[in-house]
Amino acid sequence: MSDQIKHNSSQNFSDGELVSVLTTQPIDRFLDYKAPKEGVKLGSYVEVPLGPRKVIGVVWCAGKGDYDQNKIRTISNRLDVPEMRPEMMEFLSRAGRYTLTPLNGMLKLATRAPGLTDPPSMKIVYAKGDRDVDRMTPARERVLKILKDTADMQFTGKELKEAANVTISVIKGLVSQGAVTELESPRDIPYAELDPCLPSKKLTSAQKDAGDRLRKNIRMNTYNTTLLRGITGSGKTEVYLEAVAECLLLGKQALILIPEIALTVEFLDRLKKRFGQKPAQWHSGVTMTEKRRCWRMVAEAKAQVVVGARSSLYLPFKNLGLIVVDEEHDTSYKQEDGVLYSARDMAVMRASIEQGSVILASATPSLETWVNADTGKYNRVDLTERFGDARIPEIFTIDMRDQPMERNSWISPQLKEEVELRLERSEQSLLFLNRRGYAPITVCRKCGDQLGCEQCDARMVEHRFHGHLMCHQCGETKEMPNTCPSCGEVDCLTAVGPGVERLAEEAQVKFPNAKISVLSSDMLISAQALKERIKGIASGDADIIIGTQLVAKGHNFPLLTLVGVIDSDLALMGGDLRAAERTFQLMRQVAGRAGRADKKGIAFLQTHQPEHPVVKAILKGDEEEFWQSEAQQRRLAGMPPFGRLAGIILKGPNLNNVFNVANHMVKNAQTLDIINAQVFGPAPAPIARVRGNHRVRILVKSSKETMLQSSLMKWRNSFKIPKDIQISIDIDPQSFY
Repeated sequence: MSDQIKHNSSQNFSDGELVSVLTTQPIDRFLDYKAPKEGVKLGSYVEVPLGPRKVIGVVWCAGKGDYDQNKIRTISNRLDVPEMRPEMMEFLSRAGRYTLTPLNGMLKLATRAPGLTDPPSMKIVYAKGDRDVDRMTPARERVLKILKDTADMQFTGKELKEAANVTISVIKGLVSQGAVTELESPRDIPYAELDPCLPSKKLTSAQKDAGDRLRKNIRMNTYNTTLLRGITGSGKTEVYLEAVAECLLLGKQALILIPEIALTVEFLDRLKKRFGQKPAQWHSGVTMTEKRRCWRMVAEAKAQVVVGARSSLYLPFKNLGLIVVDEEHDTSYKQEDGVLYSARDMAVMRASIEQGSVILASATPSLETWVNADTGKYNRVDLTERFGDARIPEIFTIDMRDQPMERNSWISPQLKEEVELRLERSEQSLLFLNRRGYAPITVCRKCGDQLGCEQCDARMVEHRFHGHLMCHQCGETKEMPNTCPSCGEVDCLTAVGPGVERLAEEAQVKFPNAKISVLSSDMLISAQALKERIKGIASGDADIIIGTQLVAKGHNFPLLTLVGVIDSDLALMGGDLRAAERTFQLMRQVAGRAGRADKKGIAFLQTHQPEHPVVKAILKGDEEEFWQSEAQQRRLAGMPPFGRLAGIILKGPNLNNVFNVANHMVKNAQTLDIINAQVFGPAPAPIARVRGNHRVRILVKSSKETMLQSSLMKWRNSFKIPKDIQISIDIDPQSFY
């Protein structure tokens, strides 16, 4: 912790004393204000005048007094929330220095709850009533379903109206009939207390030993990080919940990060069974009212456990003892816009400051985590057997060069036979393709033009289920045209390549009597809808599951015995540094969905490259050998985790201007020469235009020991950048789009 924050951690400031306030506004300095009559403390959240507005800030330290004191204004309001703890101030400072994010940007991340300036008060909320409706309509049904499915959440009238897509009169009509209850409730109420002494599921001896080791780490009351590596189906969740229970017994708070918010409903139910009540939630799927409640209750230690997305790392925990990063290898933990950070790495940083524990859980850990465990920097706990009678599935390849494929067909004859065999046995099959939508490309048969996004250098993806084209870079959508926008020819547009929707269409033709269910995030309107779909599949409502990466994340389908990967080569295309690692992880995770109960599972990978080293490693199943080989290649190349990378993206409306600035920066990189860093580029980014801005990349590579950030900032600040060009620096980039 910095000396300044340590020294001032209990400092009070009386009426009129000068304090330095950090605001959330894009101002690169602290601002001096006078303390109000009631005084403030270090870390007090305040509202201060800035020009004609009032903005949120935090009292960071004593004022400097290097400004005309007659012009220094007084703090408008001290917010009725607990002060920011010194540990949180240190975390924001260190995270900002590491990611090269201005401190005001970090504070913005930490104050994303709405209504922080509002005083405690009552509000009108709605809950499900106990009477029936005299006449059910689709609108009324939507309201009642939402209230039933989210009984632990509070909805204001506005939030319920938007969630159900109804008018307020529909809600009021249900209230008048008693089907919906209108309540006056405190704006922020504590979460129900969790009981860590409730019995867990019966653990195997291996699970119990692993849980005991994690509990011991929690009791150390000092920083430690553990890789919990367990094969798919080994029961990692039950094991790390033992650590959560120990954390609660010690009176501390726990944060569980999960990579996919669509999984939260099922996961929350699991925690309720373990601890008697549901924990707090923080992700984009909860209401603004619920976010405000979560933020305040976390700060008051009235929320013991939070389940959240990566941004929940910046909540104001009062006594944080444990952070679990579930599926720690998942790429969604990397924030790719705004503040660029890795939630996994920031979790380790925050726990080190809080003197807490971190558990990084995965069946296929990231190479960075594997190396840290291999070198002894992290502890390591392994689960090598599946729970109960389940066995690891065998994995085979289908050489697509030998398969007689029909035109516009992607299910090989061999895979078709395997699916038919499962249908005869009343077992389930999963066909995996990591492409959303119907087809990745739509092309004109006459002129050859491919339908592209007008704002981006990307092709529009047809989503036939929703009846439109979508750009997966900027989210732009438009109706599927009847004529070619380029040549004007009518009825000439054709789909090229498969997405999951097209694969489902083919499966329906090949298996006409099978019940087919598609699992793709863009085809489900809510997490609750996903829960219902998964519950139905698990109980046998589907014979064939067709899914994207969503199906690789933690689902348990007892009847599933066959996994067929339609295009195993897809992730190996291009020059991504982590292509081998990610392909290995994804294929092992997907294959691991099969045979998770008493029936033996098997997986087939359709590939045109069965001799590829990654495909061979997947078949062999020796994960330690794969990580050792991959680590050796990275070590020889000086690439992460044995070297350091930083990606610099310049973007602007004029391509020539962007390239001119990038070239000028590269030619004047003497600051980076001093630390022996290598500079590559500039070059057009793989996605060279997004939302109308042209994008150019520069890559900087240095040794692991180099303090790269300070040199990068000196280099960046030595140039005057035109106002229409933006520069972002990505430390430890995970993708290179």
